[in-house]
This record gives sequence, structure tokens and C-alpha cells, in this order.
Amino acid sequence: MTRPFRVGIAGLGTVGASVIRILARQSEIMARRAGRPVEVTAISARDRSKDRGFDLSDFDWFDDPAELARSADVDCVVELVGGADGTALKTVETALTHGKSVVTANKALLAKHGLSLARIAEQKGVALAFEASVAGGIPVIKTLREGLPGNRVSRLYGILNGTCNYILSRMELEGLTFSECLKDAQRLGYAEADPTFDVEGFDTAHKLAILTSLAFGTEIDADAIYVEGISSIAPLDLAMANELGFRIKLLGVAERTDTGIEQRVHPTMVPKTSAIAQVMGVTNALTIDADAVKELTLIGPGAGGDATASAVVADVADVALGKVDMPFGLPADRLEKAPRAPMQRHEGGYYIRLTVHDRPGVAAGVATRMAEADISLESILQKRSETAATKDPHGRSGAPVPLVLITYAATEASIRSAVEKISGDGLIAEPPQVIRIERE
Repeated sequence: MTRPFRVGIAGLGTVGASVIRILARQSEIMARRAGRPVEVTAISARDRSKDRGFDLSDFDWFDDPAELARSADVDCVVELVGGADGTALKTVETALTHGKSVVTANKALLAKHGLSLARIAEQKGVALAFEASVAGGIPVIKTLREGLPGNRVSRLYGILNGTCNYILSRMELEGLTFSECLKDAQRLGYAEADPTFDVEGFDTAHKLAILTSLAFGTEIDADAIYVEGISSIAPLDLAMANELGFRIKLLGVAERTDTGIEQRVHPTMVPKTSAIAQVMGVTNALTIDADAVKELTLIGPGAGGDATASAVVADVADVALGKVDMPFGLPADRLEKAPRAPMQRHEGGYYIRLTVHDRPGVAAGVATRMAEADISLESILQKRSETAATKDPHGRSGAPVPLVLITYAATEASIRSAVEKISGDGLIAEPPQVIRIERE
């Protein structure tokens, strides 16, 4: 074929502008790969006057991205508008129903509407490609969908949000508070003015929902994900983790259990010896546990204009070549509705930091409550302040001090019950800190 493969881009933020530059720079390679030129012919964005570093007059301009999606002069629509509903949803639905393939980086849209959009794409025989929706430039979607058909995945877990990993890395290495690191992340452009979506775990949850569907052949079920952010993590927790041989990471975890597919996002202690513990800064990583490959870890740039655009361009190249995959690896109607594994039945080790009153009998009272809940303790550490040590020959002052417990495997329900009873006994001066431990 000699007619160009015509691409329309809806959304010209950092990623959209990078896609245009990469396609121009790699035009010869893309043409050889697809057997015809691949050209951006149409664009749409909210602000036509903004300087994006290239001449907008080279492209057909559409004020409404849905009109771009209807255009007879566009073969493939790249949706980079963002958002789970509204303009993004209308644009993608319009493109698919008009028989056009779609490439998107929109994890929120896929987490909410991925199944219905996949059905439309399959009915129309077009592609719905979304490599850029998870982990930026790391090919995690292709790995799960195309690279592991001979494997039964038992668990996947990963660092899927660069903002959170940057904050936790800075807190650990420099002893800074969460708020100090967040301000720095905002100044550097790693965090939004309103960082809630990132730091409270929702961005990671959307990405995990997509990965879970691909890994386990199930319908996307974002509502089943237990979500907890990093805003409560203190420098002391990171220091204690270091002393105990761990690092704290915000992980998205999905695994098969006896009660169903367990999906959870929360701060996690991981052994320093693990591959994922070495991932610092804005870098992302995903580890896949499967029967044939055993353990596979993918690490790379998880965000940023060029990294995300690289994944978008990879999908455009596949579509231009005529490649049309089942969006989630199986026909949408064959994806299973997996039973939800309740978080209360999660079982594993726990780090529990209690700020206790430094007086006789407190540690014994805590240990009693743990024993009543059938929780075995691997270790217990009490940190007394220098001030307390100068007031009493035994190092006790009555002032609050941290008491850290590391448990052997216990259920979430038993941990929560014991901590609630300890609180009710008046043994602690502040809300407890509970962090799950993810062993290798």
C-alpha cells in the first residue's frame, strides 16, 4: 500500500506533542515497518494558540475531538485527552463505532469502560491499543498479553506511580517528611497541584485493574481494589524499615488466592535484596510470578512525555501494520467475572508501629492482645528517646515512644482486631501505623 496511514491525535499536552515529534523523527523506520508512510494528519486540543514547538498549520485542526474521530481522512485515533468519561469516552466510542482503530494512554477510561470499549472494537474488527496506559515506556501490556501465553500467572506486583516512588525515595535517602518531598515533587513537575490521585493510590489502582485483567483473564473490576496511599508514612517508618532490612514502596498487587483474585494498592515493605527494592526515583517496575518463567521483572521509565509517547508510537506502528489483537488477550465475552478476595482475609507479615506510653506493663499489654488474636511476633523493638533516658535510670518517662512489632503471617482481620483493642485499652497516644510486608 502506498497511501499513508493517517493518524489523528486528540490531546496535545506533553505526550501528544512528543508523539508528533517522534513520528516525524522516525518517519523512515515507521514507513519501512508498516509498508507505507505513517503521518499525523489531524489534531485536536483545547487551546489552539499555545506554542507546542511545531507548526499547527501542517495538520487539519478540529475543535471537537469527536469530530476528528468521525473524519473520513483519519485511519487511527490517538486519544490523549484524559479522564474516565466526557470528551475522552465520546472520542473513543465515536472512533470505534466508525471502524477506526484507537490508541490511548488513558488508564482511568480503561479501568471504568475498558470492557464495553473492547466489545465495540471486537465487533468492528479494529484495534483498541493501550500500551501507554500503564508504566509509561515499559512494555508491560505486550508482555502480559503476547509474551506469556504459555504461563499461568500467580501474582504480579509493581511500582506503578513515579510520583509516589520519588517521594518515598527522597524521604528514605534524605530523612525528609512527606510534605517536604511532595512540595519538591510539585516544583519539579513530578506531582500535580492536586496530588491526591497519585499519592492516595488511585492512579496505581487504575493501572492495576488493567494488568489484573490481562494477567488472569478476568473482567476489569476496579471497584474490587483495596486502596491506601502514602501520606501517612513518616521518616521513622522508613528508618525502621531500613534497620529491619526492608524498603517501603507503594505497590499494586494482584494475586490468585483460595477465595478469588486479590487486588490491593498500599505502602508495602519489601526486602532490600529484592529487585523491586532497588527501583528508586520516578522509575516504575513490575514483577510477574508465573509457572514457566518463575519471576520476571520489568524496570524502566514509567512517566514523562517521551517515555509515554514511545509506547503510543509502538501501538501506532502495530496498527499501521494491520495488527489487531483482542484488547485484553481474550474475547471480551470470554473474560471471567472473578470472585473478589476480601481484604480482611489477606494473609502475610505486618509491620506495626505503636506510639505507646512509656510506662511499665505497656509492652506486656500489647503482647497479650496480639496473643489473643493468635498473632505470632517475629520481633519487637522499642525506641526510647534521649530525653526519656535522662529522666529515669530505666529509660522510662511516661512520654510516648515508638514500639515496633514485626509479625509472622497473620490475617488482615486479626491484625485490625488486635490493633483496635490495643487502642481501646488506652495504651497508645497516636493512631497506629500498619504496613504490610511482601516477601519474595
